[in-house]
Amino acid sequence: MDDGQEPDNDAPAPVAAPQSEGGLAEVVDAVTDYESRRRLLATERVYEGRIWDVVSDTFELHPGGDALTRDYIDHPGAVAILVMDDDGKVLLLSQYRHPVKMMLWEIPAGLLDVEGEDFVVGAARELAEEADLVADQWHVLADLFNSPGSSSEAIRIYLARGLSDVPADQRHHRTDEEAEIQLRWVSLEDAVRAVLDGSLHNPSAVVGILAAAAARADNFSSLRPADAAWPAHPSQREP
Repeated sequence: MDDGQEPDNDAPAPVAAPQSEGGLAEVVDAVTDYESRRRLLATERVYEGRIWDVVSDTFELHPGGDALTRDYIDHPGAVAILVMDDDGKVLLLSQYRHPVKMMLWEIPAGLLDVEGEDFVVGAARELAEEADLVADQWHVLADLFNSPGSSSEAIRIYLARGLSDVPADQRHHRTDEEAEIQLRWVSLEDAVRAVLDGSLHNPSAVVGILAAAAARADNFSSLRPADAAWPAHPSQREP
């Protein structure tokens, strides 16, 4: 099914890496991801799902080059939360994931599926819904694309501290897979060992745990504030 968009024959040529005083070599040395637009020839929404769609784009990798077609999941993005208590323990939760048919130990996370909702507000909502917790200290741990070769999903991982419980009469009623959630507090050191010995597989948990372990070296002082810009998220870029 065509999504009604006309081929963008006037799209700009591929965008080079941003220039600086030292030129491209300096930018490459900085190991900084950057936006690179390619000429879009056609786009089609080939599957419409309940949460995300599948899009097929045909584009030129280089001006005048052969047309390439790539299918990918058009995803609203997500947030995840590495929760840490006053003793330095982190919160893991177990949840069944049907595509891999496994129970995975993860960190609280959820879709950015509320239109116009601020990213950190969405993270606070997910923390309350999945872990019955409220945090008063928020920082950005890491930003990532979950599977950039097949999905537009962008994930922001927060560090949440200064914890308190959601009052019992205000707690979210968890259903379906979330009804089976079990919570466990583990030391950050044990969580790192679980990542490195192959016990943990969830990408947000793996990245969040290792990022927290690295950030602890300077007592988390180098972390970005919770409201830091997220220019890589598709919603923050020009269409």
